[in-house]
Amino acid sequence: MATIEKLPMLAEGHAVLVATLQRLKEVERPEVVEQIEEARAHGDLSENAEYHAAKERQGQIEAQVIEIEDQLARAMVIDPRSLSGDKVVFGATVHLLDEDDKPVTYQIVGQMEADARRGRISYSSPLGRALIGRRVGEDVEVSTPSGDRYYTIKQVEFL
Repeated sequence: MATIEKLPMLAEGHAVLVATLQRLKEVERPEVVEQIEEARAHGDLSENAEYHAAKERQGQIEAQVIEIEDQLARAMVIDPRSLSGDKVVFGATVHLLDEDDKPVTYQIVGQMEADARRGRISYSSPLGRALIGRRVGEDVEVSTPSGDRYYTIKQVEFL
């Protein structure tokens, strides 16, 4: 029997998925059905670009709905405030010093929630994988496309 891989995510990421699914089902699905009906009314479907575009969009929406429903079914919502300790785990906010002693802060999040510009990195990213399981005071070496980077873990918070 196959095991279902759980998808860790924060409550915020879960809420975004739920809202996206609701928008797809309640707004975009009905709109595209309307577009298909309108395009059908124009006659010959073999040369009807609007019809083919609407049908393609319908397929994209259905694929998104299936993907999001799968992600929600496998979701393991984690509240970082319920965690504690000095070890980096999913949901932790990690304060680092880079090799130039410049402070950097990242929160370890799910793949769909990652946004490096906002200081949120995926647990499966090179840096995320290097940090998970490490403790305050440890040095971390990360191989990135731009070369090796070195960090020291200064603090772990659960916000």
